[in-house]
Amino acid sequence: QVQLVESGGGLVQAGGSLRLSCAASGRAFNILGWFHQAPGKEREFVAGISWSGRSTSYADSVKGRFTISRDNAKNTVYLQMNSLKPEDTAVYYCAAARALDPRPNSYEYDYWGQGTQVTVSS
Repeated sequence: QVQLVESGGGLVQAGGSLRLSCAASGRAFNILGWFHQAPGKEREFVAGISWSGRSTSYADSVKGRFTISRDNAKNTVYLQMNSLKPEDTAVYYCAAARALDPRPNSYEYDYWGQGTQVTVSS
């Protein structure tokens, strides 16, 4: 049974940092990614990473502030979020795909976690 379990969300002040983790179980995945969804908005791509870690992709809104990484021995993906802004407030979802490269579209991901809330206060 495939499971993705996120952790690390919480409340932080603007300019602060958080590190999200997502532990995958049941199988290994080539692509792991993060999406977020704010109230009343569609789910949006944040970042993705390939198996080797050599290929990464970021949304323009987080480039230079967020870093995605993975530890294949632990089957875990991380999202280091720095210089957080109130507009980063959302539920953050971990996702896994069988694609060869990180993809920005939610329909290209096969498995999803339950999400973790990130709230950035101004």
